[in-house]
Amino acid sequence: MSASSSSWDDFKREVWGDRTEVIEGVVVKVPTDIPFGFEQRLADLSTSSAQEDVEELVTGLFGPDVLDQWIDAGMGNMGLMTVLTWGMAQAGGQKDFTFLDAWNALNSDDPGKALAQPQNRAARREQSRRTGGRSKPTSRASTGLDLATSLN
Repeated sequence: MSASSSSWDDFKREVWGDRTEVIEGVVVKVPTDIPFGFEQRLADLSTSSAQEDVEELVTGLFGPDVLDQWIDAGMGNMGLMTVLTWGMAQAGGQKDFTFLDAWNALNSDDPGKALAQPQNRAARREQSRRTGGRSKPTSRASTGLDLATSLN
């Protein structure tokens, strides 16, 4: 990080970027962090179809008035779910997660698995430590080169 990050906003732009995306003709900032309490609120509202509840979630990720603009542009339920899934993945740090990935996740048997954050190296090591570590190499008898046989 450079010394130019003198304010919080400068720091955020430098670390998380300042990307935008056009969705249904509306320019929105790509989410870079999941708002505090968002995941719990999503779980609380998962069975709600009330527009104000959906608007609360969209506002949390993409800002105010975005949902109305998307509805006016013709976005439907699956489109909205796809965009929300994509936005949550982006906010969770999965910058290479595409709209197609979001669509596929929604149509998979386990949508939550597609959104799971990939483990970093330290987490993988810790898991490996708890499960007994790496597997041992196969014996040379079954995979090694037998010079006596191969030279004959």
